[in-house]
Amino acid sequence: MLNLTSSLRYATNGKKRKTNSLRKAKKPNISFQPLEPSTKYRRDTIEYASAPLTFNPESCAKKDSMKYTGTLVKGIATMHKSNAVPVIDDEQAKDLARMRR
Repeated sequence: MLNLTSSLRYATNGKKRKTNSLRKAKKPNISFQPLEPSTKYRRDTIEYASAPLTFNPESCAKKDSMKYTGTLVKGIATMHKSNAVPVIDDEQAKDLARMRR
């Protein structure tokens, strides 16, 4: 009888396989050795001076809002859904008003 399932405990011929978990691995013989006081355990790092603390009040100031101050654009029209289009003259405003979907 053949075992065609995906069992790892039995081989394809039906015999039970030997498991490696029962065999104990040999542990390496490692002994503890304390660190000598003269041994460096940290690498040398270069210390850099901090930047001087200077406060510039203009760096945190609120920026002026952008506003259109020209005379070319008369307004904004909506063509389709939320498509905003600048209106330059009255004729263009009438054309946009006549447009449908």
